[in-house]
Amino acid sequence: KALEMRQKALPDNHPDLAGSLNNIAGVYDNMGDYKTALAHYNKALEMRQKALPDNHPDLAGSLNNIAGVYDNMGDYKTALAHYNKALEMRQKALPDNHPDLASSLNNIAVVYKNMGDYKTALAHYNKALEIQQKALPENHPYLALSYHNIAGVYDNTGDYKTALAHYNK
Repeated sequence: KALEMRQKALPDNHPDLAGSLNNIAGVYDNMGDYKTALAHYNKALEMRQKALPDNHPDLAGSLNNIAGVYDNMGDYKTALAHYNKALEMRQKALPDNHPDLASSLNNIAVVYKNMGDYKTALAHYNKALEIQQKALPENHPYLALSYHNIAGVYDNTGDYKTALAHYNK
């Protein structure tokens, strides 16, 4: 309903329409309807590409959303391509310690972990943690999540002592 109202009130390429499409796509993704989710996410990306400058963070956000669907589908190669493109865009547009860079690195790490490439996953998780330690207060929940993610990799590789240390952090 929100999308219908916005379509009536706004021009066809207005970024708020892309926001509505993203929200709808997220619900389809959560329901496991990946084809419909991708259609909505791709339409939102196209709209944003027409309406926003090339370095706008919302473009990286759209790529990130698309990558998440491919990750959910088990298409890790395509997910990595989209996540890496989003990271590159964010690196050009944002300062080195911006939390969105850590988010991109974390997403990439998740895919590598899903693929069983624990060494590469750990490298990305640690880089994300470094950025978060610089950008966020020391009691921020994202830091806890990063320690948890790193612990999970160590747990999967059988390094239980290191996993436990990170889980305790």
